[in-house]
Amino acid sequence: MIHGPNVDLRLLEPDDLPSLARWLSEAEVSGEFERFDQMSPADLGKELGGEVAWYIVQTKEGVAIGYVNHGRAAGRLWIGFTLLPEARGRGFASEAAVLLVDYLFLHEQAERIQAETHPENRASQRVLEKAGFQLEGRLRRTVFSRGHWRDSLMYSLLREEWSGPRLLPKGAP
Repeated sequence: MIHGPNVDLRLLEPDDLPSLARWLSEAEVSGEFERFDQMSPADLGKELGGEVAWYIVQTKEGVAIGYVNHGRAAGRLWIGFTLLPEARGRGFASEAAVLLVDYLFLHEQAERIQAETHPENRASQRVLEKAGFQLEGRLRRTVFSRGHWRDSLMYSLLREEWSGPRLLPKGAP
């Protein structure tokens, strides 16, 4: 488990599949900017275990409030995050993103971590900026969602720009 002051990240467990499948398929959770894919927990279980690592974001009381994930595409390391609507706007996503970035730079031979967001999704852009990411530019028509091709903004954080672990305890591996 990766511990922060207000939230913890724990690896996805088989018991989490029903909640994760529900979150991924509900438009209210994915928000207005992301896809919402209909899939059963069994289908999701078959899809997991590849090159994407999933973590449940939970409060200190152990209440699951969303997820973060990371993976590789074309050799590039990326992150993603989604919180339940009732957990948004309280700094939990920013803390979870910083925890994940710290973990990845401490445990992966990554030179760069990247993330994409919808151009109108200011909340996600703020999360990325608080985690140290910089806007690189606009990618045109990269995501098909809700009947339309949509642009995305590419953000990245290079190892040399990373200020070192901000939330992990001192002396943590």
